Amino acid sequence: MSVSVELAALKDRVAEYGDIAFLVTGDGDGGPHVVSLRLAWDGDRLVLPAGRSTRANVQRQPAVTILWPPRPEPGYCLIVDATFVSMADDESTITVEPTHAILHRMADADASLPYCRPLTEP
Repeated sequence: MSVSVELAALKDRVAEYGDIAFLVTGDGDGGPHVVSLRLAWDGDRLVLPAGRSTRANVQRQPAVTILWPPRPEPGYCLIVDATFVSMADDESTITVEPTHAILHRMADADASLPYCRPLTEP
């Protein structure tokens, strides 16, 4: 389950979870490629450092996922789906545009918590 991104809420949640996350891209054989990175905002888009494999992967398959581990409370990780938009001239970074985001309950969290939550409560 995912919900449309409310950009203001996403920026708040990213600030809460921090600027270090995991980026998941698809490799040339259809498998996942996961890297840890430090990200930054550029307007409504995220700028991510990119090594050789990440650059090659996003050019083949522009859909990516960014995952933040859970904070101690309340037991949710932050998952953001995004689309590759551009690469820096020096190829050191890529820019992605968020498309969907959710808070996803961790397996060891209180089972009475909702499985997935929107970024903001109604």
